[in-house]
Amino acid sequence: MQIDWLHFTPWASLAGGILIGLATALLLLANGRVAGISGILGGLLRPTRGDIAWRVTFILGLFVAPLVWLSMRAMPPAQIDHSPALLAVGGLLVGIGTRFGNGCTSGHGVCGIARLSPRSLLATACFLAAGFVTVFIVRHVLGR
Repeated sequence: MQIDWLHFTPWASLAGGILIGLATALLLLANGRVAGISGILGGLLRPTRGDIAWRVTFILGLFVAPLVWLSMRAMPPAQIDHSPALLAVGGLLVGIGTRFGNGCTSGHGVCGIARLSPRSLLATACFLAAGFVTVFIVRHVLGR
């Protein structure tokens, strides 16, 4: 395994982590809500009165953030090495996993671990294990 030193970005990564932590803490302190994307989006699919504005604002922020980035510098080049069909299947599997796990990686991994939730600790361990197994199979068994 080699580190790609040309694209190693510790300061940008640290700044991003701090911003995610601040946004998560602010949402929890201001609204008493966990910043799990699947739960936020799912709440818009079955809206409750008085519970829509903050969800829409949060989701809009996901779309506005890249535009803010573009105002300061160019986007890094995107490289997608797989077919749209494979990406759609992967997205579907992630969606199914969030339903079975009662939350997504952001909800469990960022918010749940910060709250020392046993369920989130287990869910995050499962996410990581599945990722390790997938990479092993793709790289060492399938040889890609």
